[in-house]
Amino acid sequence: MMIDWQHFTWPAALLGGLLIGIAAAAFMLLNGRVAGISGILGGLLRWQAQDRAWRVAFLMGLVLAPLLYSSARQMPDIPIGASYPLLLVAGMLVGFGTRLGNGCTSGHGICGVARGSLRSWVATGVFMGVGIVTVYVVRHGLGYWA
Repeated sequence: MMIDWQHFTWPAALLGGLLIGIAAAAFMLLNGRVAGISGILGGLLRWQAQDRAWRVAFLMGLVLAPLLYSSARQMPDIPIGASYPLLLVAGMLVGFGTRLGNGCTSGHGICGVARGSLRSWVATGVFMGVGIVTVYVVRHGLGYWA
């Protein structure tokens, strides 16, 4: 694997990581909750009245932020070489994995690891390991998107 250093935007990556970390820490400090997307969405689907407003606001922010960004700057082109059925299956597998792991990459990988949670360290290791193996098998074993 080679990194395209000419097009690697480390300042933007650093700023993005800092903003995600600050937002997750602020959410924890102000609300006492982990900013895990699957937990926030799952709680919204349970539809408890006392939780509804902040969950909807959080998820709307995830949808509206890229739209706001695109009004100021051009969004990058991200080619997706997979078919819609494959994307649907992949999304369902991710959803199943978040239920099985009691959280997602944002909950475990950003918030849980920062809090020193052993369960989150293990979950994040499993997420990353399965992702690496999946990419290797799909690209090299199956020859897809090579």
